Amino acid sequence: AQQIRLAVSIIGIMKMNISISNWTKSGSPWVWLNAGAVAISVIMVASLIGLIGVRGLAHFWPADVIQAKYSEKQNSRTIVGEVVQKEQVNASQLIDAGIEVAPGVESLERKLLKNGNRDSEGIDFTWVLSKNLSDIKTPAMLFTAERYEWGNLYGFLRSLKQEQKVLAQYAGYEKNDEYMALWSLLNKSMLRAQDIKAQIHDIEKNQIGKINHALERLRLKERRMALDLNSDADETAEIELRRVQLAKEYKVLEDKLVNLYGKINRDSIEVEISNGSVITVPIANLVRIFRANDMSIWDKSLHYLAKVWEFVSEDPREANTEGGIFPAIFGTVMMVILMSIMVTPFGVVAAVYLSEYAKQGFLTRLIRIAVNNLAGVPSIVYGVFGLGFFVYFLGGSIDQLFYPEALPSPTFGTGGLLWASITLALLTVPVVIVATEEGLSRIPSALKEGSLALGATKFETLYKVVLPMTSPAMMTGVILAIARAAGEVAPLMLVGVVKLAPTLPLNMNYPYLHLDQKIMHLGFHIYDAGSQSPNVEAARPLVYATAFLLIIVIALLNLSAVAIRNKLREKYKALEV
Repeated sequence: AQQIRLAVSIIGIMKMNISISNWTKSGSPWVWLNAGAVAISVIMVASLIGLIGVRGLAHFWPADVIQAKYSEKQNSRTIVGEVVQKEQVNASQLIDAGIEVAPGVESLERKLLKNGNRDSEGIDFTWVLSKNLSDIKTPAMLFTAERYEWGNLYGFLRSLKQEQKVLAQYAGYEKNDEYMALWSLLNKSMLRAQDIKAQIHDIEKNQIGKINHALERLRLKERRMALDLNSDADETAEIELRRVQLAKEYKVLEDKLVNLYGKINRDSIEVEISNGSVITVPIANLVRIFRANDMSIWDKSLHYLAKVWEFVSEDPREANTEGGIFPAIFGTVMMVILMSIMVTPFGVVAAVYLSEYAKQGFLTRLIRIAVNNLAGVPSIVYGVFGLGFFVYFLGGSIDQLFYPEALPSPTFGTGGLLWASITLALLTVPVVIVATEEGLSRIPSALKEGSLALGATKFETLYKVVLPMTSPAMMTGVILAIARAAGEVAPLMLVGVVKLAPTLPLNMNYPYLHLDQKIMHLGFHIYDAGSQSPNVEAARPLVYATAFLLIIVIALLNLSAVAIRNKLREKYKALEV
């Protein structure tokens, strides 16, 4: 019986080995292995994007503001602020820092508090030990004010003044009708100040900017006449007449600005801050004011949406640690669009020549090897080449030939949108060439020969048969080019991207699209806010938010290209290209 059982076991093992061997030979294990690797990669990418999104977008939620007593080394003081971060610190680190720790305690919790009021208290972020906090409260009257300068202000509203005359005041700490009347007057004053500030912004940035642009064009025209030794009296008189008209328009706008600045500085508030002192703050310096502790979930949600919209639609402020990043979004998208317009025809023409016209020999193989190697060249090398060739040589030559009246101030002889786009096009053209060549190699020879047999020329065959069928492959190359170019930073720092660009390269001033103008870029904004900001703690959440937005922008650009490719692929689906 034992021998029979042993034989049955051996037979079972042999069958199992045969089954495993057949399963392995079928390729199923490798399918499952690849599927598992793809699933792990997707989970890791989704987790990373989720982490970036949560850490970035959570910054815009109006957090509760605490008021507490903080005792340290026989000293006690009142602190006010938002809890930004919590972490556990080893007792040994605290002892090394000179902080007393009870025996047997291995770690203590500390909190990063955003206490604002940087103009009055020196710093707006501080670490505090949780064990030293006591009497923690979230008063409903404690408000948060976002300012154009000096960061957030936290305190209790005490009075509203109009030209040093007190309109309303309140000295208590409990919300009542008297306080709400004061708060209502403050909101009306805030709306008035914001309306005046919008008028000032329109005059300074749009109307006066347009006049200054026209004056500069007149100056350049006059200098060009002098360089050409053109002394036409009529044209000179016309320039002078136009200059006088612009000067009159400027004077009218200047008077309006003086009047508006006088009005906007009329109102101010008195605020009691955490150290008990009362400070005066002009309402014109405030972006918004709210009581986070007294807001409902609905109010906080509306506030959150308003902050997110401000982030994507406004200009930055406070050294890129506050405000929005719209100029960086616009600059990134504009540069990628121009890059795509430039790289597509050059990449396609090069691929068509190498595949269809060039003699397939040693030289052609050498060119293909060079193209493939170009895809692996570090991007900073392209930046140095762009700076030396495009900016200094080509741009300097353009200035000498077409803009001598502007010299010694460079027009195209300095970094700008055009040179940044061309540098990125040069960086990504190998990708488009390789993808297009792959598509051309998949065209059945019978189609080409059939077209030629029907009397079409080689160019007609290429234009009407080959290129339409290769268009999905071309779009694949453009998609890969966009994915790489949109996230590049190193070369752009040399050829036209700056920390802060005062105006957009697309506006209502002739020639409307200013290719010589410097731009902002999301990637460079992340670098600048993350490593060059004077206030690291304030910039950190914006780094996450900007990185998340850059991912979204790249995804939208790629999805647009993918949609075009899918339409082309569906159109030529019957030909299996």
